[in-house]
Amino acid sequence: MNTDTDTDPYAESVDPRVHCDRCEAVCCRLTVVLMPDDHVPAWLIHRDASGLETLAKGEEGWCAALDLVHMRCSIYEERPGICRKYAMGGPSCRHERGKWRDAHPFPTPVVLR
Repeated sequence: MNTDTDTDPYAESVDPRVHCDRCEAVCCRLTVVLMPDDHVPAWLIHRDASGLETLAKGEEGWCAALDLVHMRCSIYEERPGICRKYAMGGPSCRHERGKWRDAHPFPTPVVLR
């Protein structure tokens, strides 16, 4: 039985109208800090001078794991924990999409190489 004290305010703040298939993969431009229990392919790991490990990014600023042809994660099953916790339509998602739309009022062209 679900009572008012059992509700999850974060889960309730997810907007079900927001979908990844109608997005420019804005979250795939954010810095993803890797944790010890993340197991991503070594070629996707960037280590800075202080030893902090993040997912590598390509020249255009996209996560190196992003399949630019299909605009989806190429390591979805092995994606880092922070990516797993990033809720589609959640407050962070909507905030980042809003910032992106304000700075880029037109759709971003994807450059295929």
